[in-house]
Amino acid sequence: MSLRRHLLNQCLRWTEKPLLSRGSPQLLRRALEVQARLFFRTPRAVKAVWRELPLGPRALWLSPPQSGARVILYIHGGGFVFGSPLTHRAMLARLALLTDAEVVLPTYARVPEARFPAAARDVHAAWDSLLALGIAPQNIILGGDSAGGALAFDLLAQLCQEGGGLPAGVFGLSPLLDMTFSGSSFRENAGCDVLLPAQRAAEMAGLYLNGKSADDPRASPLFADYTGAPPIWLTVSDSEILRDDSRRLASRLCKAALPVTLQEEHDLPHVWPLFHNHLPEAQRTLEALGQWINALPPAPLGGPDRAGES
Repeated sequence: MSLRRHLLNQCLRWTEKPLLSRGSPQLLRRALEVQARLFFRTPRAVKAVWRELPLGPRALWLSPPQSGARVILYIHGGGFVFGSPLTHRAMLARLALLTDAEVVLPTYARVPEARFPAAARDVHAAWDSLLALGIAPQNIILGGDSAGGALAFDLLAQLCQEGGGLPAGVFGLSPLLDMTFSGSSFRENAGCDVLLPAQRAAEMAGLYLNGKSADDPRASPLFADYTGAPPIWLTVSDSEILRDDSRRLASRLCKAALPVTLQEEHDLPHVWPLFHNHLPEAQRTLEALGQWINALPPAPLGGPDRAGES
């Protein structure tokens, strides 16, 4: 592991974890937006444009110089409270360059202004909007991190149940999949997780769920049915409180004979690919994800496959 990994872990432990432990939603939003502008550099070759989605919320579109047919629909994390397309733009722009895919980062309703299932409705509307724009489901890769991972995998479960088109693949970066927080890593890693404060999870869940049971599959996608799901790629650090969310989902998918890849790393912070400008391990993870996306089977010929300019 790199020296930069050690320095970043120490910095996060002494600055960001205390902020996440006590900060108000408004403070957390402002802080991450400022930090993203200061520390996460977006590749200049990638064009970023805001667009209104026909059936859903506003979204940030990232277009690499050589874009192919594929589109990545990415749901940002932030505990359902903070984060935005702008805070995740740099990481996804790098992924766009690695895959020659356009990336769509939709906004969605956040806590405390909106409660469950408002965010999930916005995410499904973003998917429906891409289809309305003429993009074939098989040309869409769905992804998300942390709470955005919860929304992405909830969408996948809904699509599997609906019986329509499915994305070519789905990936999660340190996804939050179990709102009951029943994994052993939630207790075992409470001290060594350098970013997420385990003691605040119940507050976050209560704000988001708004009375919904935490073991409902719509709230905790770990318990959802993914029959017929496309290939799934997960990555998580062994020092995260959310480690067992990915481990248990991968185990369930394997038992159901569904295609899944779990890439577990050692002693890295929650959603470390965000730090790709500074952390060699983050660069390698994004490269591995890009290779996985590029290896997905191409969509069958025929039918609409791309959106027109708007």
